[in-house]
Amino acid sequence: MFLERKEKDKLHKGSVLVGYDLGERYSQISYCIYGQEDVDTVATVVGTKQYNIPTMLCKRKGVNQWFYGKDAVKNADEEDMIPVEGLIALARRGEQIEMDGESYDPVALLTLYLKRSMTLMNFIATIDKVDAIMFTVDNLDDRMVEILSQASVNLGLKTSHIFFQSHTESFYSFMLHQPPELWNYQVIACEHDGMRLKTYRMECNKRTTPIVVLIEEQIYDTLIIPEETEEEKIRQDAYRMADERFLGILQKMCEGRIVSSAYLLGDGFRDEWNKESLQFLCHNRRVFQGNNLFSRGACYGLQEKLEPSEEGSRHVFLGKDKLKSNIGMNVLRQGKESYYALLDAGGNWYEATKKCEFLLAEEKEIAFVITPLTGKNIETKVIQLDGANKTGAPYTRYSLEMAMSTPETVRIKVTDLGFGELFPSAGQMWEESFSVS
Repeated sequence: MFLERKEKDKLHKGSVLVGYDLGERYSQISYCIYGQEDVDTVATVVGTKQYNIPTMLCKRKGVNQWFYGKDAVKNADEEDMIPVEGLIALARRGEQIEMDGESYDPVALLTLYLKRSMTLMNFIATIDKVDAIMFTVDNLDDRMVEILSQASVNLGLKTSHIFFQSHTESFYSFMLHQPPELWNYQVIACEHDGMRLKTYRMECNKRTTPIVVLIEEQIYDTLIIPEETEEEKIRQDAYRMADERFLGILQKMCEGRIVSSAYLLGDGFRDEWNKESLQFLCHNRRVFQGNNLFSRGACYGLQEKLEPSEEGSRHVFLGKDKLKSNIGMNVLRQGKESYYALLDAGGNWYEATKKCEFLLAEEKEIAFVITPLTGKNIETKVIQLDGANKTGAPYTRYSLEMAMSTPETVRIKVTDLGFGELFPSAGQMWEESFSVS
């Protein structure tokens, strides 16, 4: 969470929660009502299951008229129109976009797309009435966090309940809210957009407390589904080759493992090309096909943020954007040694922060205890307060600020606060970083 949560922003039963899947080519919006389990996805055409909103804008030349989504696609070939595709890629680059004699900030254009697409929610709640929102994206790195943070501020949402998570975590959040028999053992999901296949394999280590959930990802760029315009023979040969390759991928994923269920996601599975691979996948497994898992998973993830379910409390997901170790200190409290937790494993690295104060006597070092949930050995990281003033005071008070600068790097800042009026602060400050596994 990048905004300060305010008490007046506390949610109530009936609040509108939104899961927004922001994709490179298409986006989707799901929603639910706080206190209810059901999650629905917004259709671009009422009464259908057409959930995909093309991630695209289109501007009419010479005037400030913009179209988004399907209207942008429909108007893109008109002579007086300027299409803007690749909104996420443009925002990542961060370079100003010269268009129609003006310069545009790419994040502002992405914000415009988000704002326009959110009007599809108007029959439930206008954007200013949304009480909480979770954005989910394929790759949630530090640059994407920065972009989403800026776009969220620009949207003018009247809530501080704004969160981000990856597609991988949305898959995990989705499974948390499925019947237990579907994920008693391992679960796989295969996402295909016609050009690229991405696979996910989820497994739970039930020997740990809490239960650690890991998801392995793989990307295959060569499993391409031909366009409908291709000649019949060429298309059928391509289908057969894709089916064989996909079968091999599935066999490798399932080899030596018990897989409870599988999910086929995306438009790449719309055509019936995967006959042999589907037959293999359906043997002793439940198989589902659809394309709105990630936006629904974002809604479930939002529910877990606001009020963890029983399953959510029993499990911890350790994805690549998660802190994988507990970090704390062994301290004296009322004369007794105890462990003081600073950062907890399982949280998003970009949300992991801590501020506290402590006293040191003659020793001028701080020892941090690193306890990985991945089964690695416990480590101790020692930070020396080199050059600390010796004032003669029995103790010196220090403030500690901690944050993650990357998923594996902890950044700390220690400030000398002195010890009462007799021993005022010398204003000394130390900044250090250390890595965690």
